[in-house]
Parts: sequence; structure tokens; C-alpha cells
Amino acid sequence: MPSQSAEKTENWKLRALLGFFSHDSDPADWSFRAVRNPPARSLCTDSIGRRHSLDLASLISDQEKTPWQRFEHHIRQLNAEDPAQKRYKVFFVMRHGEGLHNVKEAEVGREAWERTWARKSGDDHSIWEDAELTLKGEQQAKDAASFWEDAIRTAKVPLPELFISSPLRRCLRTLELTFSSLVPSLGKPFKPRIDEQLRERCGVHTCDKRSTRSWIASAYPTFTIPDGFAEDDQLWTASKREQLEEHVTRTEELLGEIFQNEDAMFVSLTAHSGVLMALFKATGYKMIPVAAGTIYPLFVKAEKSSI
Repeated sequence: MPSQSAEKTENWKLRALLGFFSHDSDPADWSFRAVRNPPARSLCTDSIGRRHSLDLASLISDQEKTPWQRFEHHIRQLNAEDPAQKRYKVFFVMRHGEGLHNVKEAEVGREAWERTWARKSGDDHSIWEDAELTLKGEQQAKDAASFWEDAIRTAKVPLPELFISSPLRRCLRTLELTFSSLVPSLGKPFKPRIDEQLRERCGVHTCDKRSTRSWIASAYPTFTIPDGFAEDDQLWTASKREQLEEHVTRTEELLGEIFQNEDAMFVSLTAHSGVLMALFKATGYKMIPVAAGTIYPLFVKAEKSSI
């Protein structure tokens, strides 16, 4: 999948930094599904002070700071050390809420879904081509908005400075329900943007075929659509499914573009289960299944590579 960036992206070596979040101990087990942690318990407080060489003197002088405020301070210190070569960001990756395709897969089972139903546009009861959220999925996104409101107010979790979404309907709606009221209420501009690189693995499954540019522009007028975004989906084909390594490569390209071109330290990505797997593999993290509607923070270091 081609990059949307007009500039040549430098090579960045990406690595997830472990030990900061309580969910870093989640098992890489397909019977497990990661869910949201309460914001006050999402950071490993001991790790902030002991294991990662923080400026303890400056932190001890202000005991009223929350762990998240101290964590933010630490990231700012790291980014000031050698920004030309090393950069650090926290990605709040949210898997979209439950979609109509998820319901059908649960009904028929994975084998029948992969063999037959994923290739269809729908059945007598619902359409899952570029699947919309279910009512449950919409509620999951609204719950995420409440989660963020509490996290910002009580734990002082930093509000993301950059919001990027997959162009698929379920992600656009999830991001809208989660942030469109919250961000302006905090006096901040809400200017999410769409990026094809955040799409689910392309091909074969109709739920991963995107709608037209004109439909997206009409339904989500506050979202920025990049130049070069075609009217019709140029990336999806009915005959070939994108492979994991191909997905990892485009995820690496997206992260490289963000690290190279964006000053934001806290970035919201609204995407898919497959994107999470590709992101985990691209950064050397564990391959942890994540439940629908879950926000999964990941602390990533990018170091410029000479290759």
C-alpha cells in the first residue's frame, strides 16, 4: 500500500518500551482478550521511578503529581535529549467498537466466516460491507468517551494531540463518538484525519472494503481526507488477502511518517484488531488479542537507522 506522505520518510527502528504499563504483563494467548484498565491503574508506578532512569529529584519535589503527569514529564525529557536521532511517543490505540461483521462471525464461527460469509456483502438481516457499528459497538465508543473524561480529570492522562483513523466506517464512527464532544469541551480543536495505512488487512473480506471518498466526506465532514485519496477503493480486491508481513510493512511506514513529521507526543489511533497485531509486530511487542472498543496504550521509541 503506497504511503500518503509526499516527503521521503527516513528509516526508523521502532521498539515498544516495556514495564511502564500494567497491561505489559498481558498474555500472548488467543483465548485472552485485553480490555481497558482504569486510568489510575494503567501505569506501573514503581517502574516510572526506578527502572527507567527518571530525573527523580525533579519528581520528588512535587509529590502532588499523578503517575501520568510524571510519565509525561519523563517523555518530554527523553525527547529533549537527542531529537534528531531518538524520539518517543505514546500511541493510544483503540480497536473500533463491535461491528455488524463481528456479530456475523460470532454467529457462524470463524471457519465458516473465513470460508464463505466474509466474502459476501451481507445476509437477509444486515449488510457488513464496510461494516457499521452495532448498537453495542456505539455504546462501547460512548463508554470510551466517559473513560477518557474520567482519565483526564482524575489521573491527568494527557489528551491526545493528534487523532488518526482508518477510513472504514466502524473506525470513523468510533472515533467520532469517543472524542467529538469531549475534545471541544476541553477547549481543544478536534481535527481528526484519515489514513489508508490504518486500514484492516485488505482484500477478500467485504467488511474491509471502504466506502467512497464522497460518502466519507459527507458523513464525516470534520475529518481531514488526505490528497490522493481516491473516490473508489483502489486497494481492496476480491481475490487476494493482504498478508501479515505486508500489513506490518505499511504499519512501519505509517509510524515512521508520524515520528518524522509530527511533534505530537500522545497520538490516538482508531483502527482494527489486525492493525493492532501489525503494530505489535512492528514494534517488537507481544501479539496480544484486544477486545472490541478497547484502548491500548503503547510507548514506542523510534531511533534513526543508517540502513
